[in-house]
Amino acid sequence: MIKRKTVAKIRKTHRYLGLFLGIQFLMWTISGLYFSWTNLDEIHGDQFRNQAMNHTMFTDLMSPTEIANTSDIMFLEFRDIANVPYYLINQTQLVNAQSGTLKMEISKEEALQVAQKNMIAGLKVQGIERITETGKHHEYRGGPLPAYVISFDTPGNIKAYVSIADGSFKTLRHRDWRWFDFLWMTHTMDYEGRDNFNNVVLRAFSLLGLITVLSGFTLWYVTSPTMRKRKKVTKE
Repeated sequence: MIKRKTVAKIRKTHRYLGLFLGIQFLMWTISGLYFSWTNLDEIHGDQFRNQAMNHTMFTDLMSPTEIANTSDIMFLEFRDIANVPYYLINQTQLVNAQSGTLKMEISKEEALQVAQKNMIAGLKVQGIERITETGKHHEYRGGPLPAYVISFDTPGNIKAYVSIADGSFKTLRHRDWRWFDFLWMTHTMDYEGRDNFNNVVLRAFSLLGLITVLSGFTLWYVTSPTMRKRKKVTKE
């Protein structure tokens, strides 16, 4: 029979581990429920995107070979920026497709038109700001910089991000996405950058969680009347 002191130590270990890990277990459960009950398309903000965008027809376009040598073109993409045609060459050079003029960056007015074309109609613009850096917890972290952030006067505090260098609509953020992002941080336990699943804190809590569960099973085993009866029968 296991001594009472041993049982008491197991019970105490299990209790304090449960108390220590309880808040994180709760956050894992809450975040997991939120993830499973939400629509990812809505989190991404697809309901605010213009799904029936009209594309402008352009004429008198220059051939890309008139702008750069064919051998130098490794990537080519056509861009419509504020109803003006552009070629994006090698993901670095933005060139007017009608005049061949190199464009270094887009203006606030052009960024605003790009955002409004990609968003649903009826959203009131609250402001536009140029950003050149973002922190690890910024909602636009990892996006190309510099960029314009266009804020809309909505209950969900919708913000659209447009790249200054190539005039592309990068992404949009809103209240539900921010809740998702916060809960994602508590789920991954990456409190520095939010997206690293291999951090030390998560590994440590996972191991402690396993120990807590095993200590619970052990506690049940050593205190169960049924198991004690079986041991007596086996000895007899």
